[in-house]
Order: sequence, then C-alpha cells, then structure tokens
Amino acid sequence: MCGIVGAVSTRNIVPVLVEGLKRLEYRGYDSCGVAVHQDGELRRARSTSRVAELDAKVAQGGIESSTGIAHTRWATHGAPAEHNAHPHFSHGTGGAEGVRARIALVHNGIIENHDELRAELQSRGYRFDSQTDTEVIAHLVDHCYGGDLFDAVQQATARLRGAYAIAVFCRDEPHRVVGAREGSPLVLGISADGSNFIASDAMALAGVTDQIVYLEDGDAVDLQIGKTWITGRAAGGARQAVQRELRTVVAHSGAAELGPYRHYMQKEIFEQPRAIGDTLEGVVGITPELFGDGAYRIFKEVDSILVIACGTSHYAGLTAKYWLESIARIPTSVEVASEYRYRDSVPNPRTLVVTISQSGETADTLSALKHARALGMPHSLTICNVATSAMVRECELAYITRAGVEIGVASTKAFTTQLVGLFLLTLALAQVRGHLSEAQEAEHLKALRHLPAALQGVLALEPQLIAWSEEFARKEHALFLGRGLHYPIALEGALKLKEISYIHAEAYPAGELKHGPLALVTAEMPVVTVAPNDVLLEKLKSNMQEVRARGGELYVVADGDSRLVAEPGVHVIHMPEHYGALSPILHVVPLQLLAYHTACARGTDVDKPRNLAKSVTVE
Repeated sequence: MCGIVGAVSTRNIVPVLVEGLKRLEYRGYDSCGVAVHQDGELRRARSTSRVAELDAKVAQGGIESSTGIAHTRWATHGAPAEHNAHPHFSHGTGGAEGVRARIALVHNGIIENHDELRAELQSRGYRFDSQTDTEVIAHLVDHCYGGDLFDAVQQATARLRGAYAIAVFCRDEPHRVVGAREGSPLVLGISADGSNFIASDAMALAGVTDQIVYLEDGDAVDLQIGKTWITGRAAGGARQAVQRELRTVVAHSGAAELGPYRHYMQKEIFEQPRAIGDTLEGVVGITPELFGDGAYRIFKEVDSILVIACGTSHYAGLTAKYWLESIARIPTSVEVASEYRYRDSVPNPRTLVVTISQSGETADTLSALKHARALGMPHSLTICNVATSAMVRECELAYITRAGVEIGVASTKAFTTQLVGLFLLTLALAQVRGHLSEAQEAEHLKALRHLPAALQGVLALEPQLIAWSEEFARKEHALFLGRGLHYPIALEGALKLKEISYIHAEAYPAGELKHGPLALVTAEMPVVTVAPNDVLLEKLKSNMQEVRARGGELYVVADGDSRLVAEPGVHVIHMPEHYGALSPILHVVPLQLLAYHTACARGTDVDKPRNLAKSVTVE
C-alpha cells in the first residue's frame, strides 16, 4: 500500500527518494510524487502513472535538493488523480498555487475526523485543492506552525483520530524533516555521513543505510543533518524524549531480477520449493522452542486457539483449523481480522491468539491483535514473513517464514510457507498436549522435507494448466469446489482468479452445491474441483455429478490414484502423488498457475492488479 521516503542530507537526495519509491512499487499504488526544498521554495512533481514517469518529470523539471519527501499513494479519499496525489502543500490561509507554499507533507493511513478538521480549517481561511484526508494534516500543521516544525507536528497529531504515518518539511527550515506515526509503520534510517532518512519500510532504504530504528505508536521524530530526536507519548498525553533501539537490518531490494519469467508472480510460484525448503531450514525435530523462548510454558497453559488474519492469510488459518483440531486436538476458531474487533465476543484468557501476515504490518490484523489483548487474552504468536515487522514485535512468540520478498500483489509463496509454519505449530502443540508419538513426528517431518521435491512435480503440470487457461480466459464467472481440508484451498483458488484475471469467482464446500450455488451452473460457468484421494472423495464425486447433470463443465485437480478420468465435459489433471495432511500445500499450486495463465491470456497487469495493494496498512 502507500509508501513514504524522506531524507535530509548534504548531497542531492532526489535519486535516493525516487529509487526508494521504486523499491516500494510492489506494494501497489495508483499515483506517486516527490517534493523538495529547492532555492528557498517548495517544488514538487506528481504522476498518476508509474514511478518511472515521475523520475522523468523530476529530471525534466530540474528538481534536486538535499531535503525532500516522496510517496506512492493507494487511493482512499479521492480518486486516483494528480491533484489528489501526494505530497500535499499548504499555502497558508487563503493560499493558492501562486502563493509560496510553506508546508509539504506525505501520509499513509486514514484520518477518521478529517471532515470536522476540514470544516474548521476552511472557516479559518484554508483552501483545499484535493479530496484527501491528507491535505487536512498539511493545513493543520501549517495552522500550528510558530517557527518550530517539530512542535507544530506534535500539536497537529494530537488532534488526529485514526491511523497515520507522516513525513513533513517546511519552507522556512531547510535541512529538517519531521515524521510521526500512529497505527501505520514508519522507520528512521541513520547514515554514517550525517544523512538521515525516514520511510514506511526499511526496504525503501536498501543500499542507502542498514542502520534502522523502528518507531512506535505515538512517536514523533526530528531529522536534521547529523542528528535525530524522538519523542514518545507519556501518561496523560504528555510527550517526552525516548530512546529506540538501533538495529542493523539487511533489507533486500524489491527490484529482483525476473530471469526467464514473464512476471514476478510466475517467478514466485516457481520459487515455492526453495521458499519451503528455506522455511524448514534448521528444523531437525519438533519442539515448542521453534516459536521462541517460553513457548513450552505458553503451549501448556493454553486450551484453545484463535486465528486472526485477512485475505489469503485468513485462508491459511482456515486450513490450519483442520490440522489443529484433528492432529493437536485443540479447539480452534478463525476470525476475519477486519470484523473481529467490531463484534462482541467471549474472551478466554487461556487462548493462544495466532496472527498470520505476510508483511507483518497489516493494519486490520494488528488492531485485532491489540483488541484481543485488551479483552484479556495475553498469549500471542505470529506466523510472519518479515522478522523486523510490527507483528513480530507485538507478539510473544513467532515463526518467521523465509519466503523472501514477494513482489506480486497476489500472494503465492507467502501462502504456502505460512501453511508450513502453521503445520509446524500444529505438531508442536500436539506434542505438548500428548497427541504426537515419536513415530508420527518422524513421519510428518519426512513428509515436510519431501515437500520441495513434490512441488517440483506439481509445477511440471504448467502446460496442462495453460491449456485450461485458454478456456477460462473467455469466461466471466467461475465456481470452485472443495471438501474438508481442501475447502479453504478452493477459496484461495477463487481469490487468485478474481485478483489478477478480474473474472468473478466464488468458492463453496462441495456439499453446499445443492443448497443454492447449483442454480448458477451452466455450460458458461466452469467449475473447478479440488479432488484429493481422501475419505471425502466419493462424496465429492456425487457433487461433481450434480454439476454434469446441469450441463456444467468440470475442471478437476485430482490425485493420481483417485481413478477420476477425463470425459466430455470433465477435464482432469492428475497430481504426481497423494500427500495426506499436507495435500493442501500441493493442491493450491495448480490453482495459482491457472489464475496466472488466465490473467496472461486476458492481458491484465498480473503483478499490480487494479485497485489492490500488497501491504494493506490502512483499515
């Protein structure tokens, strides 16, 4: 989602700002911009195209400076248009473009009280040029400004309700950038040459500095050449100077090489054997300490699991529910994070709250975690792909997946590595609860270690899925069916097709077909069926016959020993082997490839689908 980069230096930092935006492009955005302090004035360039076009505008305009901020915007308030793009300026009361701008500001998040602040500022003579909530903050900082930008930002943020990360500078104070955060991530980067940086993600600063400070909610930071200053919110709302840990963070650039692949999504699908192997590296046996110090004590104390996640991560949680209840024998509920904190629930202090997030910065999931803690559930664990993320810092325990940077907006390797982490959690809980024998542990570990090789066999099915995609590309609707452990995989398959091909797709438990969805089945709606050779296969075959009897076309992903054969109206791809409890990790890969190649056939922007963002850091 939205990205921030800012800097103060003794050299021209505009190339650093633009390169930082390029590293954040994978998060998703619909406009971008940069603003600098140049020759005593504020100058900016904005674009509703890609960062490459912004870079060209910057060069054409001769924009260069040692102080500046930059932003990629994912639209919330106001359409994706240049006048809504960040950075926003404040020209003071009654100001217009012809008047010298004083404040430049970029913002991630959503300000909930922007309407009332807008009305107040308009009554004071401020003119608004955009529909954004961000412009409200710029004018509010200007209104609070009395000669000290750091003080003005602290006064202004005290009046904001909602989530924000901001970076702001002032015409009257060269070589100074101020930042603040509440509910949205923001980091400080410190360089040995006296340059200081601010960003929403350490990745934006890769190659510039590896000395990173993760700011906490309520922090404000003052960046000047050779020095920084942080204040935090104390009891009673007062502010006081605080020290935050300086960490060495090796952040890899998002601009990875595509190699022989057409898109990052395809590359990441084919990286799954390696990603899973890396995620399992060092796992020589099942032990609670895989999840951190103190895990054994916590696992002994808890008697239920609450999984909180969004989107694809939520489907990983739904899959894990089957494992946790059947293998670890522990009651498990799975909640959509964006809904959980807005309903009345019954807390259990002996619940282990498990969050799942690729980025570790998902705003809805972080808020739901804090809500669960406020209800009196202190024990928390996260399955996350970013070791330095807010989610990892907030939770008692963690398992860090090692998928590597995932650039494609539609998650693939992050999902399958999450499933691996959740399966390990299942086994650790089963062991502590006395439901995992040494023989069972050895069998599960053997299956886990064979996953990379098994996945290579599944990826070899790509040509058959390309053939299917040529049919799907001509459709506008699709239905996905699964039973039991594979129902969440059907949900994930439908989500992938929706996200990148823009085909309307729905998923149902196959047994629910006759309770409503069957009314939709025609020859124009392909029905994808996940059909492993398990105890529900015969039931699933009956559901498939219900589709065929109504003239529906079936596309079946079956295990090799399931004896399902192709016939008119029934297209079958056989998986290389049956994989038992870990079967979902294999069966989701053909659905990823189907979605990918269908999107390619339809000519969509696979890696950056419309309206979507990679890291959803607003509610």
